[in-house]
Amino acid sequence: MTSPFLGDREKVVSKLPAGLQQDLKIRTAQHGIDIQHAVEAGITAWRGLGSNLSPLDTAGAKSFSTWLPPGQWDDFRTDCAARGVSLVQGLSQSVQLWLEKNPAPSVVRPEVPRRIIVCNQKGGVGKTAITAGTGEALAEDSNQLHPVRISKHFAAALTEDEDEDSPLNYEDLPGLGLSVLLVDFDPQCHLTKQLGQEPVAMEGDSLTKHMAGEAKGELRDLIVPIEDERFGDRLHLLPACTDAFLLDVKLSGVRAREAALERALGPIESDYDVILVDCPPSLGLSMDAAAYYGRRRAEEAPGQSGVLVVVQAEDSSADAYGLLTSQIEDLRSDMHLELDYLGIVVNHYDARRGYIATSSLQSWMDIKDPRVVGVIGDLKEQKEAVRVKRPLLAYSPRCDQAVGMRALAREIS
Repeated sequence: MTSPFLGDREKVVSKLPAGLQQDLKIRTAQHGIDIQHAVEAGITAWRGLGSNLSPLDTAGAKSFSTWLPPGQWDDFRTDCAARGVSLVQGLSQSVQLWLEKNPAPSVVRPEVPRRIIVCNQKGGVGKTAITAGTGEALAEDSNQLHPVRISKHFAAALTEDEDEDSPLNYEDLPGLGLSVLLVDFDPQCHLTKQLGQEPVAMEGDSLTKHMAGEAKGELRDLIVPIEDERFGDRLHLLPACTDAFLLDVKLSGVRAREAALERALGPIESDYDVILVDCPPSLGLSMDAAAYYGRRRAEEAPGQSGVLVVVQAEDSSADAYGLLTSQIEDLRSDMHLELDYLGIVVNHYDARRGYIATSSLQSWMDIKDPRVVGVIGDLKEQKEAVRVKRPLLAYSPRCDQAVGMRALAREIS
């Protein structure tokens, strides 16, 4: 059936198997086109065929509607009747034909593995949660759709009366499908434990020993997969070891100590598209090594790698931020580094905390270089995921924090 016109198109209603509807929704999102234009192209291609296609199983077809150019649906109905094909069968074949002519695009992978250094001198701001959530969002299946906050609603948290859970604020987008390594660079081992893994034993090899030149084996042997179907085999973790408390002491006697992290991770870089480093709350030699690792390389475009600063909407974060940026500016100057800021993430935000929270957030938003690239709410799902030792995006994939992590991942991609 058809209904009144909308602009230069008319609404048509029919039926389509649920599987085809889902495939069509995902594929059009992957190609960045509207469903209506895909169906229009599929019907045009089907009508141009010289013979009928093999019948598709349309049992259990469900209601489906879209908008087509005026007259196309009536002409299509006529062709279906002439060919002895039901309308549902003809529409199903048309959609299947479009899917076959428009295969899923390949994931766009960076030429140089991106290195994201997640840091702040202040502890307790949630660096670990941001590292994990961003990595999970980067690794989600590109052949599935996931809810993402629309960028124009990014600053919604600035107003207490904004309905952040409104479906108008979200859209379903394909996962980014990248291969990701999470590096737990903090001797407290929070990232390792939150993802349900065990810290590396003190008596064995560790990232610290590789950086200090004391390792006996391959760093690759320490890496473990984070197993969940939404990540496939794309999300891995390099666990921490408590010997990292000694890292600054060990680095003090190492030649070219600022490059120690790069020397350690260099052999496994080519295995990944993105490497995220969860830094300790420190301004010591380990932070120098992490910042050096995140510098822009000669063959790399600006903004691909660099420092992602995690803060909270309160005054002590501002003090710590000042210390961190001073250290980064010193490194830039003393070592002539091209070290980019990827942005600021305001974490654990809750407007219900009143003036201190809202005014602090506004202060962060007023900083334009680097700018705020994410505002993540202080909600229960993250705490629950930590308690059960599961990735947030696997534990509660549609919660507001998960949606925000996906927006953050895209904002810095």
